[in-house]
Amino acid sequence: MENLIEIKNLTKQYKELKAIDGLSLEVKQGEILGLLGPNGSGKSTTINCILSLLNFSEGEIKIFGKQMKPDAYDIKAKIGVVFQDVAVFEELTVQENIDYFCGLYIKDKAKRKQYLDDAIELVGLEEFRKFYPKQLSGGLLRRLNIACGIAHKPKLIFLDEPTVAVDPQSRNNILDGIKKLRDKGATIVYTTHYMEEVEIICDRIIILDKGKVLATGTADELKELAKIEEKVTVEVNDLATKHIEPIQKMETVHEVTYHGNVLLVTYKQGKNNLVDLMDYLKKENIPYNKIYSERPTLNDVFLELTGKELRD
Repeated sequence: MENLIEIKNLTKQYKELKAIDGLSLEVKQGEILGLLGPNGSGKSTTINCILSLLNFSEGEIKIFGKQMKPDAYDIKAKIGVVFQDVAVFEELTVQENIDYFCGLYIKDKAKRKQYLDDAIELVGLEEFRKFYPKQLSGGLLRRLNIACGIAHKPKLIFLDEPTVAVDPQSRNNILDGIKKLRDKGATIVYTTHYMEEVEIICDRIIILDKGKVLATGTADELKELAKIEEKVTVEVNDLATKHIEPIQKMETVHEVTYHGNVLLVTYKQGKNNLVDLMDYLKKENIPYNKIYSERPTLNDVFLELTGKELRD
């Protein structure tokens, strides 16, 4: 697949802070790319530079094979952006809002009407055409926000946290709509803090921190980067401190934590760990409620790469 976006050696400096530090990445045509990173990692700054909403210190950005500049309106007309903060007009109905934003790009009325209908169908707002934003639930409002950003059928779409604070039904609807956009030929850059969403819809993932790419690949490829091969979780009441150290000394154990009656043991290798731990608990007469094993998750890799400390 050819690259729709090419970024080379991008640097953005704010006085003493390098928000982006020599960043290079590509977005391939027809993919959903997950752009992940903790707060302050440079995600928003990178996107704003790509869209020419921010000037940058060094580097090069190409979109559709052309240099991206603030006045590159031919390129911008092919881009759709849905920011995290909902941006619609309260005094316009659902269909009037979508028609307005679509009309910024599509002047032909017949074509615009068809695009309007397509956008409403995509996000499932057929029954809410004449509703005003204040009459919509949070999930419906998010879906309206997406429809306004993609109604002109852009070839490249940026979606920033589109499922924040919505119910599971609305989230499923939004994720299904995003996959439909990809299947119809759109290329999508997707930012979120929900790792399960990334695994569901993203073809490829980039993890950023401190303005640099830490890792890139599919969800399965990134999981291979984990320092652990297995996690065992045990619900056990009042586990004595004296029992934790022997577990920590087991041959393949990586780390042991015990909080809120939950014992979590991570292992560097994934063979016979569950049996060995159960044997130890039985030998020490330690009763437990539940015990289960799982492979490392994308969230585990994310925390390993970016650290576990809280970010502002």
